[in-house]
Amino acid sequence: MKWSTKGLLVEIYPPPEFNFKECLVYLGRSEQEVMHRIKDGYLYKLVKLNGEVVLMKIGSTSLTIQVEFPMGQPSVGIHEKVATFIWDWFDFDQALGDFYDVARTDTILKRIVPKYNGLRIMGIPDLFEALAWAIIGQQINLTFAYTLKKRFVEQYGESYVVEGCTYWLFPEHTKIASLEVDELRKLQFTSRKAEYIIGIAKAMASGELSKEILLQKQDFKQIQRFLISFRGIGAWTADYVRMRCLHDPSAFPIADVGLHHALMHELRMERKPTIEEIEEISTNWAGWQAYATFYLWRSLYAQTP
Repeated sequence: MKWSTKGLLVEIYPPPEFNFKECLVYLGRSEQEVMHRIKDGYLYKLVKLNGEVVLMKIGSTSLTIQVEFPMGQPSVGIHEKVATFIWDWFDFDQALGDFYDVARTDTILKRIVPKYNGLRIMGIPDLFEALAWAIIGQQINLTFAYTLKKRFVEQYGESYVVEGCTYWLFPEHTKIASLEVDELRKLQFTSRKAEYIIGIAKAMASGELSKEILLQKQDFKQIQRFLISFRGIGAWTADYVRMRCLHDPSAFPIADVGLHHALMHELRMERKPTIEEIEEISTNWAGWQAYATFYLWRSLYAQTP
């Protein structure tokens, strides 16, 4: 991780394969998003680091990311945690040169990847948020998923108003663990989804499940098996969490509807491809399935930031 403090700013020096504006396209794909705000080319994100609430105003120059603090300067030592959070959020540990080499020789990726050069998988560093968001999104369209997340965050999250704008922290798993299913049902969660999310929150509150436990596993196959042992986590959810939270570039949510639609469009098919066809199509993506998927998702969003 490369970063420094420059006056009242934190400066982060990302790897060369990085395009801030492209990352904003992904982050700005829904007007109902409550976990961050994009305004005038800046990205605002509220986080809690070592128990301290920090609002980050994130901008970009040609060579650096610069972070300001609209709520005031954080305590000594928090600057490094801010840099660590952003480094993780933008997946800066991933060297994308090999992925771009793969893309140049792949029938599908060679058409897509150059358009979005510098796009990185925008992570969800908090495991509970990643799992809850994946469960919320199961078997519903993206628009309604964002509606449910917004209701969930505004009902149980923590908020701060800064310069007339409200910023939110995702609900703590300890708070959700104490809920009854009927409380989430009032937000239009199905009974099953409510049970799943409360169950995951209880597993995390008891120490049975944590990001640290997952990262101690020997390989991603072990992580996959462990995750799907929890009720509500199937293969797609486990792959999604490995991709967005654990930075596994080989994670492949092969059953993802967005992936199917993107491939259908790129291949000019009249129907969605089968799982067997996707397995054949993705033969060349070994080790980079997560990034191939993420770039295909990007192809579904025509807008620019």
